[in-house]
Amino acid sequence: MTADERRSSLALASIFALRMLGLFLVLPVFSLAASGYRGGDDPALIGLAMGIYGLTQALLQLPLGMASDRLGRKRVIVFGLLVFAAGSGLAALSDSVWGLVIGRAVQGAGAVSAAVTALLADLTRDQVRTKAMALVGISIGMTFSLALVLGPYLGARIGLAGLFWLTAALALAGIAVVLWLVPVEPPRSEAAAATGAVPAAPWWQTPGMLRLDLGVFILHTVQMAMWSAVPALLVAAGLAREAHWQLYLPAVLASVLFLGVVFALERRGHFTLAMRAGIGLILLVQLALACVSYVSSHASHALPPLWGLGVLLFIFFCGFNALEAMQPSQVSRLSGPAARGAALGAYNTLQSLGLFAGGAIGGLLVKAWGPVGLFAVTAVLALLWLLVALGGRPVGRAAEPGAAPGQPGC
Repeated sequence: MTADERRSSLALASIFALRMLGLFLVLPVFSLAASGYRGGDDPALIGLAMGIYGLTQALLQLPLGMASDRLGRKRVIVFGLLVFAAGSGLAALSDSVWGLVIGRAVQGAGAVSAAVTALLADLTRDQVRTKAMALVGISIGMTFSLALVLGPYLGARIGLAGLFWLTAALALAGIAVVLWLVPVEPPRSEAAAATGAVPAAPWWQTPGMLRLDLGVFILHTVQMAMWSAVPALLVAAGLAREAHWQLYLPAVLASVLFLGVVFALERRGHFTLAMRAGIGLILLVQLALACVSYVSSHASHALPPLWGLGVLLFIFFCGFNALEAMQPSQVSRLSGPAARGAALGAYNTLQSLGLFAGGAIGGLLVKAWGPVGLFAVTAVLALLWLLVALGGRPVGRAAEPGAAPGQPGC
C-alpha cells in the first residue's frame, strides 16, 4: 500500500470501529438488561429490539449508497452518523422494550456502511483492496473483542442507558474522523458528473453478484443468531458471564493470523477456494455447536468443554473475518466506480437484512426449539450457502482494470 492508501484504510476502518464499538458494547448485556424494562418478559420482543437495527439498515443502505454516488461519500457518511447518534439517544431515554425498538430502528437508519466501503474502494487500488477491506474486518473483530471485555464492565456501572449514550458519543467521534482525517475523496466519474445520473447497479444482473449478496445475508444471519445461545453455553461450561471476554479475545486475536493464509491464496489466484473454505468453516462450527448443545441437553453431566468452545469460536472467527474481507472487495470489483455505491448499497442491504433476521429468529428459535434447533437452522443456512458457492465459476486474484463488470464471481 502507498502512504495515502494506508491513511485512507486506517481512517475509514476507525469509522467502522467507532460505530461498531457502540453496537457491540450493548450486545453482551442487551438481553439481560432489557429484561428489566417494561415488556422485558418477552424474549421474542427483546430479539426484535436487537434485530430491528438491521431491518432499517436494510431499507436505507441502497438509497444512501446511491446518494453517495451522486452527492459524495463524505456528506452521506456524516449524515448517517448523525442519525445513528440520534437513535442512540432515543434508546438511552427509553424505559420500555418498545422504546428500545424505536431507538434501535433510528440507529439503523444511519446506514453508512455502503458509503464508507465505497469510499475505501475509491481510495485504494484493486490489487490492495482486499487488504484494505481486511483492515476494516480486523478493526471490527478487535472492536468486537474489546466490547465483550468492556460491555459487561460498563453495563454494571452505567447501565444500558449509559451504554447508549456512549454509543452516541462514539458516533460523533466518527464524524470528526470523517471531516479531519479521511483524505479528500476522488471526483465522481465523468459520466456521472456530466449527466447527474448513476448507471444502474449491476447487483441483479450477474450470478456472481447475487451469490455475494446471498452470502453476506446468510453470514450475518448466522452470526447474529449465534449470540442468542453461545453465552448460555459458556455459562454452562463454567465460565462466568463477566469473564466471557477471556475466551472471546484470544479467539478473535488468533483468527487474525488466518488472514495471512487468505492473502496467500488470493495472490496465487485461488480466490474462489479461499471463499469456499471460509464458508466451510462457518458450516463446521454450526454443526459442532448443534452437537454440543444436543449432548449437553440430554446428559445432565455432559457439560460442553470450555476449551472446545474456544476452539469452535476461533474457527468461526477465522471464516468470518476472511469472508468479511473478501466479499466486499469482490463486490467493488464487479460493479465499477460509477455504480460502486449502489452495488455496495445492495450488498449492505442484504447484510443488514441478515442482522435483522438473525436477531429476530434467534430468540424465536431458542424459545421454540432451544439451542439445538437454533444451531440446526444455522447449519442448514450455511450448507445452502456452500452449495450455492460451489455452483459458481472460479475467479482469479483480481479483475484487471477496465474489465467488464459482468465477469463471473463467487
